[in-house]
Amino acid sequence: MTIAINTVDGPPITAPAVVVGCMRLSDVAGTRALYTAAREAGLNMFDHADIYGGNHRCESLFGDLALSAAERSEIILQTKVGIRPGFYDSSAAHIERSVEASLRALGTDYLDILLIHRPDVLTAPEEIRAAFARLHAAGKVRAFGVSNHNARQVQALGEPYTSVNQLQLGPTHPNVYAHGLTVNMGAEQLSPDRDGGVLEQARGGEVVLQAYSPFQGSGGPFLLDERYAALNECLTRLAARHGVAPEAIVTAWVLRPPVAVQVVSGTTNPHRLALLAAGQQVVLDRAEWYEVYRLAGNQLP
Repeated sequence: MTIAINTVDGPPITAPAVVVGCMRLSDVAGTRALYTAAREAGLNMFDHADIYGGNHRCESLFGDLALSAAERSEIILQTKVGIRPGFYDSSAAHIERSVEASLRALGTDYLDILLIHRPDVLTAPEEIRAAFARLHAAGKVRAFGVSNHNARQVQALGEPYTSVNQLQLGPTHPNVYAHGLTVNMGAEQLSPDRDGGVLEQARGGEVVLQAYSPFQGSGGPFLLDERYAALNECLTRLAARHGVAPEAIVTAWVLRPPVAVQVVSGTTNPHRLALLAAGQQVVLDRAEWYEVYRLAGNQLP
């Protein structure tokens, strides 16, 4: 399964449906093991942020892999900018300064994708667009997008700088999918429109959704958490039916709707990465998808 991510003025980036999240990288050996497992599983896209690990540390650990130019051309590097200690900063100066630091840390001369990490109310979209335009003209970034933005914020920034919107999404945090299920019903209060129609926007084909923390429940991962006993029983049963692990069922659940969406993994365990990546080949039927939805604690009207 592949996803096409629009670039500013070139051919789309062909990406896997599972992205390797690099937020928890902690040492070079672990980084190399995760990278090797990812490539063996057919995953070649890696998600970073300047703040991961503090001051570009996780980017630096990835950069320590010292990939050859040929290997660099085979992978997709995405990073995010805009969160600073105690405040947000999407000013042009900070964006461009942080990108330079990310390039040094990652050991590359270009980024495939750059995202604004969170909305900054003190920066106008025009300033962000200008910074993006300069970075692209200099050959430093191929594609752009955002994270944690609603549809109107994406629209305000505008094409060609909104190819991606990364949001939290999973069975226990389904707002992106759930809001449309509760329209004009009393249950609508259970899924307030905090995401502002991002699913409908993505259906237009120009914005790819990225689902981060798909396994996150209340206070930690829901897998094996006794507070989610019914959900875990369901995932185990569906996993046995499809010949995969429960992790793969969660991946398949996120990928099931007819929209361009990627799962951003958070694990640093090479084995678990392979398990969840297998969900790209699983297609849940409607009854299965809605059963996971309901047993995760979500209500249907």
